[in-house]
Amino acid sequence: MKYQIYGTTLQTVDIQLAAGESVYTESGGMAWMSGNMKMDTSTKGGLLKGIGRMLSGEGLFFTNYTCEAGIGVVTFATEFPGKIIPLKLAKDQSVICQKDAFLCAQEGVQLDMHFRKQLGTGIFGGEGFIMQKVTGPGVAFMEIDGEVTEYDLKEGQTLQVDTGHIALFEPTIKYDITRVKGFKNMLFSGEGVFLATLSGPGKVWLQSMPIKNLANKILKYLPHNTQGGGKTQGIFNVADIFTRQ
Repeated sequence: MKYQIYGTTLQTVDIQLAAGESVYTESGGMAWMSGNMKMDTSTKGGLLKGIGRMLSGEGLFFTNYTCEAGIGVVTFATEFPGKIIPLKLAKDQSVICQKDAFLCAQEGVQLDMHFRKQLGTGIFGGEGFIMQKVTGPGVAFMEIDGEVTEYDLKEGQTLQVDTGHIALFEPTIKYDITRVKGFKNMLFSGEGVFLATLSGPGKVWLQSMPIKNLANKILKYLPHNTQGGGKTQGIFNVADIFTRQ
């Protein structure tokens, strides 16, 4: 397998496969492909495993793309402005991901639900109790919101992070929730009441623009009015979003 990532803020990844090689993605994740690619859609591991993946932000069904002869190409695109990150995972090597981060992967890569056992991190950690766990061997491609910053934390090193900016981290990272100190900080800093504390050793991938932050930023430029029976309906012109001061 060979691959090439193209673009800046709305990236695509071209994956070149030899005869018999395959990659998979959630149903509907493919953008375009060559004519010698074969598609095969299934729950990949059974119904229960598919339901577990749904809880972690993916679909019930996955689609395999296999090159039937010669050299085939299949392309996958991001669903939002951001980056595609290739992860070359050894056998049994894993990363923990935010929901809906998985884009596609080689056949040997496993995608599972990751359940956070600590009550505080599940309630206040920004992603709930359920995240994604991707395990090798193979190459997996992840979708990250905005730009990406990587940190390799040593033993004892920590980062305090707004919870929405955590994209991926290795299982060796300790993930805790810390309350922001100071009454005025909690009320007026705009950072909320809790921050995530990530402690090494291990690698962390942080994202600059969580998709929910982007959505909230756009939302305040969309005018609303109330019509009929007290129901609120949004009326807007897409061009207004970019011209409104």
